[in-house]
Amino acid sequence: MEQVTPPTVSFTRRNFLKTTAGVSVAAMVSSLGLNCAHAAGSDLIRVGLVGCGGRGRGAAVDCVDSSKNVKLLAMGDIFQDQLDEAAKFFGTQPKEKYDVPKEKCFVGWDAYQKVLATDIDYVILATPPGFRPMMIDAAIKAGKHVFAEKPIAVDPTGVRMIIAAGAEAEKKGLGLVVGTQRRHNPAYVESIKRIKDGAIGKVVAGQVYWTQGGAWVKERKPEWTDMEWQLRNWMYFTWLAGDHIVEQHMHQHDIANWVIGERPKQCVAVGGRQVRTDPAYGHIYDHFAVDYEYPNGARVTSICRQTDGCYNRVGENFIGTKGSAIPESKIIDEAGKNIWKYEAPEDAEVNPYVLEHADLIASIRAGKPLNEAKTAAESTLTAIMGRIAAYSGQVVRWTDAMNSKLDLMPKELKFGPIATPPVAMPAKGTWPV
Repeated sequence: MEQVTPPTVSFTRRNFLKTTAGVSVAAMVSSLGLNCAHAAGSDLIRVGLVGCGGRGRGAAVDCVDSSKNVKLLAMGDIFQDQLDEAAKFFGTQPKEKYDVPKEKCFVGWDAYQKVLATDIDYVILATPPGFRPMMIDAAIKAGKHVFAEKPIAVDPTGVRMIIAAGAEAEKKGLGLVVGTQRRHNPAYVESIKRIKDGAIGKVVAGQVYWTQGGAWVKERKPEWTDMEWQLRNWMYFTWLAGDHIVEQHMHQHDIANWVIGERPKQCVAVGGRQVRTDPAYGHIYDHFAVDYEYPNGARVTSICRQTDGCYNRVGENFIGTKGSAIPESKIIDEAGKNIWKYEAPEDAEVNPYVLEHADLIASIRAGKPLNEAKTAAESTLTAIMGRIAAYSGQVVRWTDAMNSKLDLMPKELKFGPIATPPVAMPAKGTWPV
């Protein structure tokens, strides 16, 4: 069972936060002619959390610690035990940062709607990714700024919903930041700026990796229905997680699109389930290899695997006409000489998981909310293309994926005996691939 303790974060914030901390949010809202949820005369950011598992609790801590005058005030989860665990944890924390009364703790399928109906300004969405499109859409309609964990969809239908929600957020002046924290990591930001300025010439190829050992698994309890077990063991079902190429490896697809400056036009892939064949691991694959072709001719090889006892690597490498780059750390010239290496400022210990919240909050207070919907949607669809190509054995083109009617979300969401999850366990054997 997953045991995640929200991290204790200690770092010196960037100087720009000092300059934006004094901006009156009420004045910003007034100047934009918007009715965003902020108390008049106060720049307090009131936060709600939807999804109270380890990832959600950690994101809430990162958010509250990221900036001054930020407070967690509401929570919701589909499961009472996860809500209770979060309430117990946050109940031990300082009241000036975490003050969630029982009447603002919600449980059930509609918990997210109840959190959005409170007086929060900013919502953290950390449920399984399959629910992300409907929740982001609801949050923007409710006038809330959004921080959503990645990925933000598991199918093309969800991707299109995110793009539409992003456009609506733009109209309303709402922020929408996604947990692609590398885009807030100074090492990546500085390195990719140099790549785009021509440090390695034209980018012609890349390799991106997320290979690791196995992940957590939730052992099924006799009283759980198929629906409840799949929700609790969500990483192992495509309708909830998108398979690990989407749920996890999407980070590297985001970097590839960022470096190359466009999205792939097509891909081919292989993959399978070689080691995780026990029914406890649901029906997802344990390895993928994808060849992405970009419109400018660049090719990116994507490899991900979750298998114990194998070589592990998480990272990226890009090759240009004048050298190569490892975006998180260094740039190398044609002769193999390291010509640049990122050095963190001496007065700042930066944590990108905190900075993504700090950047969003600073942008809200400055009256220019960040909106990452489009880039995150395109990176998510890039990963989804790779999954579909591996599942189908066919070439998958961007236009076909974007226009696909594939929708993995079940039409009925209930726990009762009549509820039928989208994947049913056969009487004998393992889950269908």
